[in-house]
Amino acid sequence: MNRTTLSLFAGTAALAAVTAFAAVATPVPSDAAAPETAARLPVERTSLLCPAPSDSDIADTTYTSFTPVTKGAARNGTARLEAADGEATESGKGEGGKRKAGRPVLTPKAPGTPVTGDTSGAAPALVGTADGGFAPGWTLQETTEVAAGTGRGLQGVTCTGADTEFWFPGAGTAAGRTDYVHLTNPDDSAAVVDIELFGEEGAIKSPLGENLTVKPHTSKAFLLSTLTDERQADLTVHVGVRSGRVGAAVQALDDKAGGDWLAAAADPAGSLVLPGIPKDATDVRLIAFTPGDDDADLKIRLASPDGLITPAGNETLHVKSGMTGAVDLGDVTRGEAGSLVLTPTGRPVPVVAALQVVRGKGDKKETAFIPVTAAVGTRATSAGNRAKGTTLALTAPTATATVKVTASAGSAGGTPVTRTYTVKSGTTQDIAAPVPAGLKGTYALTVEPTSGGPVYAARTLAATGTALPAFTVQTLPNDHGTVAVPRTKEDLAILQK
Repeated sequence: MNRTTLSLFAGTAALAAVTAFAAVATPVPSDAAAPETAARLPVERTSLLCPAPSDSDIADTTYTSFTPVTKGAARNGTARLEAADGEATESGKGEGGKRKAGRPVLTPKAPGTPVTGDTSGAAPALVGTADGGFAPGWTLQETTEVAAGTGRGLQGVTCTGADTEFWFPGAGTAAGRTDYVHLTNPDDSAAVVDIELFGEEGAIKSPLGENLTVKPHTSKAFLLSTLTDERQADLTVHVGVRSGRVGAAVQALDDKAGGDWLAAAADPAGSLVLPGIPKDATDVRLIAFTPGDDDADLKIRLASPDGLITPAGNETLHVKSGMTGAVDLGDVTRGEAGSLVLTPTGRPVPVVAALQVVRGKGDKKETAFIPVTAAVGTRATSAGNRAKGTTLALTAPTATATVKVTASAGSAGGTPVTRTYTVKSGTTQDIAAPVPAGLKGTYALTVEPTSGGPVYAARTLAATGTALPAFTVQTLPNDHGTVAVPRTKEDLAILQK
């Protein structure tokens, strides 16, 4: 995704007043090293967008909000959620109980304590803003359980900020697939958007995907199969914004294999990490796309608990320019924790990628997606965790790393717990996530690397006590809790390069 550079005002007085709209803009990438002389300060305002979860009458959706405690953050502030139709809830009005959908049911709480809310049936997209102490690292999780029908199972998505470009490898229009692109416009002016599709032979002609208008403060879902007559199992969707900004996510549903949200992949890059493949995955499919003019040749390796392994028969993947490539890796993890690491065999060529992961067999299958993600950086946050069925995967692809993981207080009670883990170079470690002492309700996890190389992370939620192996996976990139602010004109010059 493209991120717009935040304007910084020259001069010491102006620099002291800089704030960051964290979901939209930071002076430097969140997982990049800032100049040593620049200060990292808590963001003062952030925005998050949650897509409409389901149009099923038998869907139950839980939202969880959490702001981690951030050193130096403001002591006051507000957080607000509102539906696309403008109905709103504000901090300080009470958590709210379960009710029929039609308005948000969640009121964010102060840092350190998660809060949950529920809806049943169809529910609207949500637009949220937070400022002051509520803003740094604010995280919203949307998790939906669908009892039957297309997409039955567990669907989850981390609500994200508005942007101007998104890549979604892993979508499809094949028979049995019902995939929607959800676009949410949080601004006061209309957004004009193009939805482009790329299949195994390149760009797919789709004039119905051009010049789409998303009105201010509204959300729209576009069914992919109405944008083209072609039926393909592996598609890459590109959302490009001509004017304005939108939040975007793909809801990928299957008649027989459940479904999940497909979050946007990280920006195209030469080397990629896709963390957190469940150890009991029965089928893993890699989908990749290169948007540039050159073909890409990628070495495929699995970061296992014992080190990097090359899957037999699937050592490399050739991705033709402008075409979607895919390879079926089967049960590549073979009962162990695993993450996929893709590196160029020659000159690096920017690529985007995602994994389609299946658990179970026959008529008891469930599907989830893992897009390529950025490293954790300073800190990542995961909301909506449960006492049972939560697995945290940590991957250190290039160098051994030490990671601090903190379980927050529970949404209805419990005491925070912190554990430290060492992840060896080239490995993935699945940990039974720490659970707050005396937990009641759900809780949040923060992941903070303390030494060593870059760390990538993903959280899996799995249903327990059911015949269907329902699950959902969310990657954990940086939570944008802080922003690099230059202290001098010389620092400003460095950041603007």
